[in-house]
Amino acid sequence: MSAEVLPTIILGSRGSELARAQTKLVADALQRAWPALEIKIQIITTRGDERTVEPIDPRAGRKGLFTGEIERALAAREIDLAIHSAKDLPSDATPGLEVWAALPRAAFDDILIQKNPGGFVSLRRNAVIATGSVRRQYQLRWQRPDIRPVELRGNVPTRLRKLMTSDWDGIVLARAGVERLGYELTAGTIDFEGAQFFAEILPADHFLPAGGQGVIAMQLRSDDTEKKKLIAPINDRRTLSCLEAEREFLRLLNGDCNSPVGILASVENNEMTLRAQIFEQANAAPRSGGVRLSLQTEEPKQIAATLFNQMYGREK
Repeated sequence: MSAEVLPTIILGSRGSELARAQTKLVADALQRAWPALEIKIQIITTRGDERTVEPIDPRAGRKGLFTGEIERALAAREIDLAIHSAKDLPSDATPGLEVWAALPRAAFDDILIQKNPGGFVSLRRNAVIATGSVRRQYQLRWQRPDIRPVELRGNVPTRLRKLMTSDWDGIVLARAGVERLGYELTAGTIDFEGAQFFAEILPADHFLPAGGQGVIAMQLRSDDTEKKKLIAPINDRRTLSCLEAEREFLRLLNGDCNSPVGILASVENNEMTLRAQIFEQANAAPRSGGVRLSLQTEEPKQIAATLFNQMYGREK
């Protein structure tokens, strides 16, 4: 595609500080690949952005809560490329749309942010930990049945302010989102609006992340071959393969980002390791499984199906 015929591309994003930062990462990558490309960003308000106070009903789930309006704008050709936090996407594909590319995955871990030092092992008995994730609530109570999880909504700065003004012992956030907003975690502390918090990366053996955590996904119309050519140079194939496997496992399980499921794929030497952690009862150990298979002989979705059948058989 020559510079003379480069079209304008319109990126669609949520309006949160994190969503804007992630969209800028995509825009910057596109600009490096195509210096003459004109890039526009359109901010779209989602249902999840409008519901900033009341908690999400876990029976309804979060499918499409932060993505539905952006997908509708994409299907209506109001935007050319939808930028998502991959973990917000429903596991079922939207007809006519395709998650076609991803930037290299950032850190996938969860972090515990506390008012006092010492990390998870130092938490007092009956400690109150805030998180908006059902998965994290189950993981916390699996490791410490006495912990009292409470609901937490809002963007990262809002959540930090709530910790600062509450009597909570800590909150759990995705490490990638915190770091993408410019907070430095190497010293184990976060300075925020005059307060200092203490941060600990939670071990992935016990706290497997949500599917797609740490991944910026790019979604476009399935028939848009022109935009696919524009996006191809910035697509990280390894990350996209991992995302495909994680999303397929969730689809087979009929799970989404509000399900108590941890799922993580990684690739090394052209082999994919896929691990899952599924909570079926509160305060109980999860059903766990893992596979390691060659990407030379198996597609990511096939690897997900292998793990699903290993854990459940075909009767589920």
